Amino acid sequence: MAVKVLIVTGDAAESLEVLYPYQRLREEGYQVDIAAPSRKKLRFVVHDFEDGFDTYTEKPGYTWPADLAFTEVDPAQYAALVIPGGRAPEYLRNDPEVQRIVKHFFEVDKPVAQICHGPQITAAADLLGGRTTAAYPALEPDVKAAGATYRDAEAVVDGVLVSARAWPDHPGWLRAFIEVLRTKAPAS
Repeated sequence: MAVKVLIVTGDAAESLEVLYPYQRLREEGYQVDIAAPSRKKLRFVVHDFEDGFDTYTEKPGYTWPADLAFTEVDPAQYAALVIPGGRAPEYLRNDPEVQRIVKHFFEVDKPVAQICHGPQITAAADLLGGRTTAAYPALEPDVKAAGATYRDAEAVVDGVLVSARAWPDHPGWLRAFIEVLRTKAPAS
């Protein structure tokens, strides 16, 4: 039986931040499930960095089906968790089911990868205090307000928490996360 990794996300998640870890972890031999507020076809977005804009731009991205609703998730069945960014974390962070799921991984010290706006979820669940994390740079004040140290880096490893700023950091972020997974929850 394959070792399972859970991705928690929803509409308006950054396409690359969902699909890159989804495919990369499957390539490593993990079973990857995507959980969202409900079982439906999710609509992702593409955040891009364009000349002349002070922030990223947003365009429609890929669609992808959610495997599970948050209420159906038994986090004990999963060896690790991925929290993508985009705009989804902004509203998901208030969902008590998301907080239930995320807290499980921290309580039992299972690997967690978060990127971009993903730390909005772990901050809302009061899980960042005393930790060091990367995040989208505009979230530095939020990370600090949650009691964490912000680090502007491609891949930040704090125990089993692996974080990054945004999708340009994918190679370093997933390389570091897979190293943690191979130690804590090998695929085979």
